[in-house]
Amino acid sequence: MPTPRTTLLSDFAAALADRLTGTWTSEYHRHPTYKAQLPTVQRLWDVGHVDYIVSQYVLGHDAVLNGPGGEHLYVTDRPLYRHQFVVAALEPEGFKRHQISPVREPDGIAVPNDPVRAAAAITRRLLPRYRAALAAVRDNALNQPEPPHRRPAAEVAQTLTLVWYPDGAVGAPYDSVPEEARTTLYACHFQYRPHEFAFVLPASYSTKERALLVQLAAQRLIHEGIGVNFRRAAPLQPPAATLPAASKAPVAAAPKSAIRR
Repeated sequence: MPTPRTTLLSDFAAALADRLTGTWTSEYHRHPTYKAQLPTVQRLWDVGHVDYIVSQYVLGHDAVLNGPGGEHLYVTDRPLYRHQFVVAALEPEGFKRHQISPVREPDGIAVPNDPVRAAAAITRRLLPRYRAALAAVRDNALNQPEPPHRRPAAEVAQTLTLVWYPDGAVGAPYDSVPEEARTTLYACHFQYRPHEFAFVLPASYSTKERALLVQLAAQRLIHEGIGVNFRRAAPLQPPAATLPAASKAPVAAAPKSAIRR
C-alpha cells in the first residue's frame, strides 16, 4: 500500500530541515479549506511554477522551514509528479511593500523526494538567489524607510482653463487667457478668432494632432508657472418657450337678407 502524501511531506520537510546548513526547523500545516492556506501562500516569493501550483490546485497541506536570519522556505507537493516536491522562498516579514516590490523574486524549484539530494539542490540553486534578494530588501529598507509619496502640485498665481467644445475645437475665451500665456498658445498653433472672441485650436487638426498640441501647450504653460485645467464647454441654454399666437375670432357671415340681389 503506498505511503500517504501527508506522511511523506511531513517527514520529508523535517528531514530536509536537518540537512540544510545552519539551524532550521520544520512546521507542518494541514489546511481543511482552500482559504486556510492563503495566509502562507500570499507570502510566496515566486512568479514561476510554484506560484502557478498554489493558484491552480487545492493542496490541503504544506510545510514551512524556518532558518537563520529570518529565512523561510515553503514546501509542498508537486501535483502530477509523485516523487517530487516544490520549494520556494517566502517574502520576509517586517518590511514595507515599497521595499520588497522592486526586488526580483527568487523563484522556487522542484526537488526530488530524497532529502539529501533536495538539500543539495536548494543550497546550490535557491538559497543564493534568496539571500541576495533578502540583502536587497534590507538595503531598500535602510535607504528608503518610507514610501516615495507623490508631492502635491506647486502653488500658481495664474490659471488657464482650456475648454473642449462640441465641434471638437479646444480653446478658451479671450478674457480668461492670462497675457503671459498668449505667446505660448500661439506657438502651439492656437489661433485668436476675433469673431468668437477666443483662442482656439481648430477642429481641422486631427484628433492625434490636437492631443499632441494640447499636451505641448499644457507642459509649456506649467513650466512657465501657469496652472492648466481642462473642462467641457457649458451646455447651451434652451431657447425660451414662445406662446402660440392668439387665434382670430371668426367673422360672422352676413345674413342672407342683407345680400344685394
